[in-house]
Amino acid sequence: MSYYYLAAQLPYLVYGQTAPMTSQAFKALCAQVLGPRDVALLEFCSLDPEPVHPEPKEDKATYAKPPTPTPSQFIDAWRNWERALRLHIARYRAQRLKWEGAAPVDPPESPMDAAAVARAAVVIESPLEAELFLDQARWNVIEALQGLHYFSANMVYAYLLKLLLMERRSLFRVEEGFAEYKGLYTAILAAASTNVESGEPK
Repeated sequence: MSYYYLAAQLPYLVYGQTAPMTSQAFKALCAQVLGPRDVALLEFCSLDPEPVHPEPKEDKATYAKPPTPTPSQFIDAWRNWERALRLHIARYRAQRLKWEGAAPVDPPESPMDAAAVARAAVVIESPLEAELFLDQARWNVIEALQGLHYFSANMVYAYLLKLLLMERRSLFRVEEGFAEYKGLYTAILAAASTNVESGEPK
């Protein structure tokens, strides 16, 4: 069936709001209405530019090589942008902390905006705020790559990536809520301890 048929069924996504469906539910919907080629390419739509299988002695991805090309220019552009972003972040963090040899892979010169986003993110003091800043930038890049071609394969890939970002943001809300709970709990314990020491009733 056409991309128009799929797009007509989908709720509009707004950054910062709750996802109207899970990424897995969206994949299941796509499997019912799209061709095998598009469905297969959904597996390459990830927030990780290359699902890396580390070498036996490695415990994290290095992104030393560009992502393996796919038949989709949209997916390739997205993965190359995210790889560049991660490498620039690693480089800027290493420079700020004066770590020698901590970022052995040279970031690519393009896309240039990835370097600007990374540079702005590493100076944000709050880790949560930095992550939210990065995800907003990712959302903007996804929309720019999709362009005005709403009834196309690019729309499908962009929609899935946006759902993944929304799911990621929901995890931040859980972590933020837990941090607030711990802070409140600590304040209550401190107040109770002060009352006991001063002889005031609990």
